[in-house]
Amino acid sequence: MIEIELGVEDLARVRFAISPLQETCHSLWALRDPGDFPLHMRWMRLVREQLAGLDGELLLALVSDRRWLPDFITPRPLSRVPEMSEELATVRATAPAVVRADIETAYRDQRTPEVLRGDPVVLRNRIADALEAYWHVALEPHWRRMRAVLEADILHRAQQLTDGGAEALFADLHPNVRWEAGVLRLHPMGTRSRVPAGGGLTLCPTLFGRKATAPIGEVPRVDYPARGVATLWETVAPPPADALAALVGRPKAALLAALDTPETTGTLARTLGVTPSAVSQHLAVLAACGLVSRARAGRSVLYARSELGDRLATGT
Repeated sequence: MIEIELGVEDLARVRFAISPLQETCHSLWALRDPGDFPLHMRWMRLVREQLAGLDGELLLALVSDRRWLPDFITPRPLSRVPEMSEELATVRATAPAVVRADIETAYRDQRTPEVLRGDPVVLRNRIADALEAYWHVALEPHWRRMRAVLEADILHRAQQLTDGGAEALFADLHPNVRWEAGVLRLHPMGTRSRVPAGGGLTLCPTLFGRKATAPIGEVPRVDYPARGVATLWETVAPPPADALAALVGRPKAALLAALDTPETTGTLARTLGVTPSAVSQHLAVLAACGLVSRARAGRSVLYARSELGDRLATGT
C-alpha cells in the first residue's frame, strides 16, 4: 500500500498532466499481455505488424513479471502536456546509478533479463532510442485521438474537483483508491510506503492502466485509468455535414466539429476565423443545451463536447 499525505496546501496544488512518454511505456503492458487489454486489440493488430523493425526484445523486457516499469522511463511531467522530446531528454539525463537501481527495483526477487544488463549509460541511451522509435511507429500516428480521450477525462475530473472538492475527485478515481482523513491510499501495490505532505499532487490519466498506481521512486504522483477508453478505437462515419447544420445552424455545427479535443475560446476563434465574442455566444447556447461542457484549467477555460454532443457530431 502507498499512502500519500495531503495537507491543505497540497490539495491547492493538485494538477493534471498528460504524458506521451508515459502512454508509450504503459502501452507495453498491452503488448506483453494482450489478453488483458481487449479494448486495444485493434490497435495492437496494427502495431504488431511494425514491431519487427524495432528493438522489441528490449521494449518488452522493460515490463517485469509484476508489470512494474523502471521509474526513470516515466518521469513526472513538468508541464500539462510535455513534448515527447522533452521527456526523452529527461530519460537520457538520468544518472547511471538511478538507471541500475530502478531496473533492479522493477525486477525485485526476479531474474533481470540479459538485455537489461551491462553498462547503465549504454543501456539508458539504448532504452531512450528504442522508446523514441516505438513512439513514432505505435502511438504518434494515433496521438491526436488518444490525447482527446485524455483531455476529456481531465475536463471531467476538474469539474468534479470544482463541484465536490477532493472527496468527490478521489471517490471516483478508481476502486483501489481511498481518501480518508487527509491520506490518499493506493492498494494493493506490492510495496508499502508513506509519503509526507508538502509535495503537492500530480494526477495523470492513462489509456492503458488497469488500476491507479504511483511510481515507487517518484511520488506524489498518481496514474489512473482514463474514462472513455472504450471509445478510443471506434470508427464511425460522421453524419452528413448539412444534416447537423440544419439542426443547430452552421456556426454551432462547426464549433461542435472543432471540439474533437478540448479547446479555449481563443483557439476556436482562430481555427474558425471568427471573433472570440461570436464563439462565446455560440458556446453559451451549446452549453445550455448540454452539448458542450466546460472546466477551468489554470487561467484558461476549456470547452469539450459532452456525450450528447459527441453523439450529434459523430452520428453514434
